Amino acid sequence: MEDFLRYLVSNLVGNPVGMELTCHELRGTLAFRLMLPYGEIGKIVGKQGRTTEAIRNLLSAAAARQGKKASLQIFEI
Repeated sequence: MEDFLRYLVSNLVGNPVGMELTCHELRGTLAFRLMLPYGEIGKIVGKQGRTTEAIRNLLSAAAARQGKKASLQIFEI
């Protein structure tokens, strides 16, 4: 699932070189932490957060297939 998220985000941002993605499992929930350079945050958030919402929906659906839950936090470097 981490590879799926990495693939999705790297195709949305212009320069995936500064991207950092970590994953921790806490009580059956996969917690993803995405860190991007300042200029790339807007490409992931999208208009009114719609792109981020879509990414989180896809991530939740992929996690549900494995019987888990998933969360995504986005930070700037």
